Amino acid sequence: MQAQPSELTLGPVLFNWAPESWRDFYFRIADEAPVATVYLGEVICFKRAPLFEPYLGAVAARLKAAGKTVVRSTLAEVMSKQERKMVDDVCAEQTTVEANDGSALLRLRGRPHHAGPFVNVYNERTLAVLARGGVCNACLPPEMPASAIRALCPEAAKLGVSIEVQVFGRVGLALSARCYHARAHGRSKDSCQFICNVDPDGMALRTLEDKPFLTVNGIQTMSHDYLNLIGELADLQAMGVTRFRLSPHSCDMVEVATIFRGVLDRRISATEAGARLDGIKIEAPFSNGFYYGKPGYSWSQATAP
Repeated sequence: MQAQPSELTLGPVLFNWAPESWRDFYFRIADEAPVATVYLGEVICFKRAPLFEPYLGAVAARLKAAGKTVVRSTLAEVMSKQERKMVDDVCAEQTTVEANDGSALLRLRGRPHHAGPFVNVYNERTLAVLARGGVCNACLPPEMPASAIRALCPEAAKLGVSIEVQVFGRVGLALSARCYHARAHGRSKDSCQFICNVDPDGMALRTLEDKPFLTVNGIQTMSHDYLNLIGELADLQAMGVTRFRLSPHSCDMVEVATIFRGVLDRRISATEAGARLDGIKIEAPFSNGFYYGKPGYSWSQATAP
């Protein structure tokens, strides 16, 4: 079914967790989760980064000691001197880096690196340009439909670029210069007092009819629903996708990783896996609409490849 082994990866934490909780989350991932690669780094707000800095070295060391590959992720929006300095510092590290912004792509040119989901890789020509600059792995934007992924994989194989697809977690939809979290609490972006830490999985945005609609994470707008491609894993493997990304949330991510690993290895069925995922306490419904070229929040029953 697949030409290469399937690798389960864990994307960077996108939310503002308490630093000790952030550290303990990764310690447990190191010790218990069947993931091969873990992405570390602040992607959304540069102001959060110093909160986790004291634990970054210990977390990376624990993950590496457990045999996991650590990739450093850069900011997804760069507008100030401090943010440019942060990107420069991450790109200067002697490790593999995931670029989530064009400025990072520029700094990493000429050395092997990853392109994150915030870099819009929608077609073969874009992928070829990035590959010439050193991109060896591309995590596709989560709104990519199956038809586009299927068309992109053969070209990626020719270029020697592995394709990564997010298969679990809220979907990042947009970034803004304004911090919605601060605004919602009557604060400015510069004096936010890190109010986003009250929402470990983001703040629900509701319609006038009081129905949950989207999720706010600082400057980021996300889906309310949780992307879940557990039923589409075999189809993605058949296309040539070799890396499958879980986006961290406050639910039991070790159990989530165990379930997805079991399906990738054909040890449990997608039906059994779906039932087990339903048993995890998640505050929102699952979705897979983008995959089928439908509204992203929708759900379609998976069909065998």
